[in-house]
Amino acid sequence: MTELNNAVILLTGAAGGFGRELTKQLLAKGSRLILTDLDLGILKAEVEAIQTKVTTGEVIQCFETDLATRTGCHYLYQQVTALNIPLNILINNAGIGIFGRMDEVPAEQWEQLMEVNLMTPMRLSSLFVADMIARQQGHIVNISSLAGWIAPAGMAHYSASKFGLRGFSEGLFNEVKPYNIKVTAVYPFFSRTPILQSARYGTFAENSQSLPDYLITEPAEVMSKTIQAIVRDRLHVYPDRMANTIHLLKQYVPPLFDWIGDRFS
Repeated sequence: MTELNNAVILLTGAAGGFGRELTKQLLAKGSRLILTDLDLGILKAEVEAIQTKVTTGEVIQCFETDLATRTGCHYLYQQVTALNIPLNILINNAGIGIFGRMDEVPAEQWEQLMEVNLMTPMRLSSLFVADMIARQQGHIVNISSLAGWIAPAGMAHYSASKFGLRGFSEGLFNEVKPYNIKVTAVYPFFSRTPILQSARYGTFAENSQSLPDYLITEPAEVMSKTIQAIVRDRLHVYPDRMANTIHLLKQYVPPLFDWIGDRFS
């Protein structure tokens, strides 16, 4: 079991949809948070709003960091290390999305997506895990996506980053479990967060239909299930009904999954 009360937690993407919910719910659990996002002003405003409603826990520090580069990841590691507070949990939550046919998405856009969604969790994990191994204690959480199991048309780049994050999480789990370090990978379905408004390009942007509102999940519920799974040290987490159903179809009856996908594409 992973203890959240008084746990020191680094959360990336803290000002986003999932980030706000994680901040709120972790503070309610008594956690001590180190938060980072691209815009410090927005991040601090979000934190202030949350702290008017949640009076438990502690926000140790907020950092403005561009994690799309190796330099940004190392900067964050140095800033956190300078606090001289052992880190108990790293939550790699920062992520971006794009939608479009593979050849119609600008290269700089999908390359940045790969940096943020895959390379950043790998870089931060490699930086912080050495300290966790030395202390024989820690937990790394990677917020992936159901797109780490399926790859719909228009999401080749996004799915590639999330498939990669799933593989990295499994490999990391097997490498660090002898040192009492836990790993959790989370695969939510589409949720009501800003990623639904991600940039769209080309042919698919013109012809695609919006996801029906009744299928979109609520971030508060998804992150509540995620936190429960972190406490229970679960490796793979499907925090909503759609994610769990689609994952089971894809894993155990792929022909049926493909047939359904063809009918609704």
